[in-house]
Amino acid sequence: MKGDCRAHAGDDRNALQRYEIALLVAQRQELPPDLHSEVQRAETWVATFKARIVEQREAKLIDAGLPPDARSPRFQQSLDILAGRKRIFVQEPTGYYVPELPQIQFYDPAAFAWASALEAATGAIRDELVALLAAGGDGFRPYMTSHVDRARADANPLLDNSDWSTLFFAENGALSDDVIARCPRTWEAVNAVPLPWIASSPTVMFSLLRPGARIAPHNGMHNARLICHLPLIVPPQCAFRVGNDVRQWEEGKLLIFDDTIEHEAWNNSHEDRVVLIFDIWRPELSDRERQEIATFFANPALD
Repeated sequence: MKGDCRAHAGDDRNALQRYEIALLVAQRQELPPDLHSEVQRAETWVATFKARIVEQREAKLIDAGLPPDARSPRFQQSLDILAGRKRIFVQEPTGYYVPELPQIQFYDPAAFAWASALEAATGAIRDELVALLAAGGDGFRPYMTSHVDRARADANPLLDNSDWSTLFFAENGALSDDVIARCPRTWEAVNAVPLPWIASSPTVMFSLLRPGARIAPHNGMHNARLICHLPLIVPPQCAFRVGNDVRQWEEGKLLIFDDTIEHEAWNNSHEDRVVLIFDIWRPELSDRERQEIATFFANPALD
């Protein structure tokens, strides 16, 4: 009623505040049937008003010489967040957190001196992968496996499911000599990047996502590293989201991202999708910090 009063008086800003308070209160309780239509009316008013504000803001920016195609990506993202088109995503590691690191969803591969050489090796890496798959894909197993001594709080449909399968060169720092021997050029290429050789790293693997499979939104364990994808077999209708940013994998084009920011992946095609995945040190960490973190993870009493 207060919102209606201010709206009838032409005081839209104060009307918005009161409508939003009413909607917040409504979300916290079971409403009687006769109030449902009133709440819906307030929701419609709020949505209409906010859309009008966004249109006015856009018009003023264009008049000031800032049309959408002239804006920097970061400034445009700030407008998208303000308009409710995007959310604010931050690092939320499930285990270990290094403070004061930048909140970047995807990094530009051009900023990494080793990236072009790895991309140039895509053909050789793909050849080794194709040979493995042609031989039956021996060694691929579900990425998520159950353990009788570990309780799970969720019912993830990919648990023990080969729809998301992996072949490890290194799993949490433990090497697979057989896979390395079968794919020597892949292993040579990956070893030219700054892998974090600590107690629980690196992890290097071929990751296979079956048709129709979807990896649910999740966050990585610690933010002292970044995750890299080198796409090798990518049919259409496959995509990957980190925070607000959705990207298509392109064969031979690196994606480097912070996996402690919420991310997900899907394959809506009728073919398998395969990428090479590995982790690297975050470039913002000094040599001293890397040594300190490595010491921390190497000592089970501290972990």
